[in-house]
Amino acid sequence: MADGRAGDSAEFRSGFVCFVGRPNTGKSTLTNALVGAKIAITSSRPQTTRHTIRGIVHRDHTQLILVDTPGLHRPRTLLGQRLNDLVRDTYSEVDVIALCIPADEKIGPGDRWIVQQIKQMAPKTTVLGVVTKIDKVSRDEIAAQLLGLSRLLGPDADVVPVSAVKGEQVEVLVDVIASKMPEGPAFYPDGELTDEPEETLMAELIREAALEGVRDELPHSLAVVIEEVLPREENEDMLDVHALLYVERPSQKAIVIGKGGARLKEVGTNARQQIEHILGVRIYLHLHVKVAKDWQRDPKQLGKLGF
Repeated sequence: MADGRAGDSAEFRSGFVCFVGRPNTGKSTLTNALVGAKIAITSSRPQTTRHTIRGIVHRDHTQLILVDTPGLHRPRTLLGQRLNDLVRDTYSEVDVIALCIPADEKIGPGDRWIVQQIKQMAPKTTVLGVVTKIDKVSRDEIAAQLLGLSRLLGPDADVVPVSAVKGEQVEVLVDVIASKMPEGPAFYPDGELTDEPEETLMAELIREAALEGVRDELPHSLAVVIEEVLPREENEDMLDVHALLYVERPSQKAIVIGKGGARLKEVGTNARQQIEHILGVRIYLHLHVKVAKDWQRDPKQLGKLGF
């Protein structure tokens, strides 16, 4: 089990790492903590992440490219199947797979299923364990979870406890992952945090704001498409961003818009602040909500919405 510094090597190491685990195990929060900026959306809702977002971790001795995938799950819709295919493609292309399991939840059949999938799809890829959310439990509970995860992954796998929210053990995790990477130069220039297009980041942040505090029926049914981004004629330092929020039913449209449009306005304010923070430019958000009936099961509509 690894909870000390990894062996220092004078050689620079770089490579790709994928955080996997059941939905809502802290993968996106961990990605943001390692990168040092918000590039992956976080939410208490399962299936929040829809795109493979790459975060780039720069350190003096390493560059790690974090591939943030949707949580692998047993699919019930065509969208679910496509998201799983995305995960499978990623597994076979990374140098390290890190399985995230929260300290405050028992290891269950879902975790064992994921380990089984990893072994089938990427038998040669290095796997390590990450016990997340250690700020939520006692030291004894952390120790028990580390032991359980170690048994699940096998004696050769390193297991690291972290709290992304408190920043505990984050640098230890960086060092452990770096030690598993091949020696080689950096893939990206210093200072670059993600290779994700700005439109995708904007859409994800709008989606996160729209999911905040709504009923369980919405998460899977909401997709956001950026229609256009235009500089203001009279003020070139400001961008007009036109976005469409797609839902599957009129009742969901009512939820997103809220009474007298109050909720949509709140979504716009929250998303705008996040986007301005990341892009460093002032924006005006134009949000419109549309119903696309059962889009998760319709191949044509899925394609149109970018899946």
